[in-house]
Amino acid sequence: MNSFLQFIRFSHTIFALPFALGAMIVAAQGRPSIKIVLLIILAMVFARTTAMTFNRLVDWEIDKRNPRTANRHLLVRRSTAIAACAISAILFVAAACAINPLCGYLSPLALAIVYFYSLTKRFTHAAQFFLGLALAVSPVGAWLAVTGKFALPPLVLALGVFLWVAGFDIIYAIQDIEVDQVEGLKSMAVLMGIPTSLRLAQMLHIGMFLCLIFFGFLAHLGTPYAIALICIFCALIWEHRIARRADLASIQQAFFMSNAIVGLLFVIGIAVDRLLSGGI
Repeated sequence: MNSFLQFIRFSHTIFALPFALGAMIVAAQGRPSIKIVLLIILAMVFARTTAMTFNRLVDWEIDKRNPRTANRHLLVRRSTAIAACAISAILFVAAACAINPLCGYLSPLALAIVYFYSLTKRFTHAAQFFLGLALAVSPVGAWLAVTGKFALPPLVLALGVFLWVAGFDIIYAIQDIEVDQVEGLKSMAVLMGIPTSLRLAQMLHIGMFLCLIFFGFLAHLGTPYAIALICIFCALIWEHRIARRADLASIQQAFFMSNAIVGLLFVIGIAVDRLLSGGI
């Protein structure tokens, strides 16, 4: 089991999950049911599991030739990855259907989006933006799980997640720039070079921060959320200062630690805000 969790980088689930949970808390006015909480978490875990196993299967041979990922295929058998991809997809659809009919109807579209990302680096330098789109689905899905209808706040939050993910994946892609050039794969780093890519990531994260501010305004969030935003701003600055070094260790640190902190601060800020206002 531990090898499989390493294979799909299960620890990275904490990136998108806090934004889904934050949207859920706001949509439920601070009082989500236990059933909805569990179903949303299950749907998120199954969606990411099927997406990551699909990504690993599509890149199986490429990963063998990349020094950073050369041992990935040794963690699980290919047949195991195929089975996990199929089973987790079925379980995701089942969880979505158990939430409400609208989520069930939209679940195949969500799968199509997360699968499509894995193919994009073969034909477009904008692959990081497709990953942003894949994760941006999460807060909208969580909102729909609670309310059963679309609204402006989750769409604004989805835009913020889109910009945030695209920005940090641009940073992450820098570590594979040489391999991508040899393999003929595309990324913003390959297209623009490292310095310009880092500047683009900074602009995207500024846009993400503005979206978080707007979301807080639309959701009528108060002081605890504002404090969380200040901390998030500091975490983003720290991420970009580290990323400037452009070495493998720094990028890994900037990618995981900073972005995990951002997500946790976001959901904690919302939870505390609703707790103090009597919502939880």
